[in-house]
Amino acid sequence: MTFSLSPGHVGDAPAGRELLKSFENNGWDGTQVIMDKAYEGDETRQLIVDLGMEPVVPPKSNRLRPWKYDKELYKKRNEVERLFRRLKGFRRIFTRFDKLDVVFMFFIHFALIVQALNSVNRP
Repeated sequence: MTFSLSPGHVGDAPAGRELLKSFENNGWDGTQVIMDKAYEGDETRQLIVDLGMEPVVPPKSNRLRPWKYDKELYKKRNEVERLFRRLKGFRRIFTRFDKLDVVFMFFIHFALIVQALNSVNRP
């Protein structure tokens, strides 16, 4: 799992494309990338194809030429949404008390470790 921080006034798609570019030449060929509709723009989808990955995202309803996507695989996107909800359960992350990015990122890592340990201990 990887993530990056971006300023609150910046859109998600440009920051997401920068993060995707970091996967270039890292053996991710053929990987399916499940995305939210916010990332379904032509530029983002083309970048994923250029990186040798497969975008899994539904087209917006106003697309003139909609494409097909794996609907069953797209349903797994809710797992990511549930992770975000659990992370927001950590008050320090939800309210962003920390002024320094490095401290904020530390607590995100900490929360992810706690989540991973909790999922291991479940019956």
